[in-house]
Amino acid sequence: MKAENKELRQQAREALKGKWGIAVGCYAVYVLFIVLTTVFSAGTEGGTNISVEILQLILGGSFSLGYSIFSLSLARGEEARFSQIFEGFRRFGTALGTYLLMTLFIILWALLLIIPGIIAALSYSQTFYVLADNKSIGAMEAIDASKKMMYGNKEQYFALILWFVLLIILSVLTLGIALFWIFPYMSVTLAKFYEDVKETEQHTDLTLIPLNQ
Repeated sequence: MKAENKELRQQAREALKGKWGIAVGCYAVYVLFIVLTTVFSAGTEGGTNISVEILQLILGGSFSLGYSIFSLSLARGEEARFSQIFEGFRRFGTALGTYLLMTLFIILWALLLIIPGIIAALSYSQTFYVLADNKSIGAMEAIDASKKMMYGNKEQYFALILWFVLLIILSVLTLGIALFWIFPYMSVTLAKFYEDVKETEQHTDLTLIPLNQ
């Protein structure tokens, strides 16, 4: 890795200058989907509305891909559009398959112990960025590419996540309002991490496609 975490965070802040409005707005729409489906998944007697949970699982992949596309646009200084968070639905099947496979693999590893589950989540963390960059590959190819890219980079990524977890905890002092700025900041920083790994590590032979093509 060329860039340290503090450099990645600085780069993210620079990328967000003048774009905080659209970043916060798109994050609000993204999290609204998660919050609403989570709230409505609660049954009337403390049970669970299975149909809503299934809907959340089905749509989660498309939203994850769309938000990755949006975050990469911000990180690269390209034109970021509100409509990008819905672009994942154009590749609904691939996004769904990827989301389901990642969830399944992480759960299976977590069944062994918590730590293997965390390691698996770190290994798959770049998957949707790979999908955003390459419109021609499938779910397993993207997952495998992420695993290769994260080889030797998991510790730095984990440290980066922990830094933002601390910010999220401190957001309690703002009654959670600061989260609407923290999460976009985190998303762009993580996109910067992907960009740095892609440029400095030669673990994969995939030809990545720029977002504007």
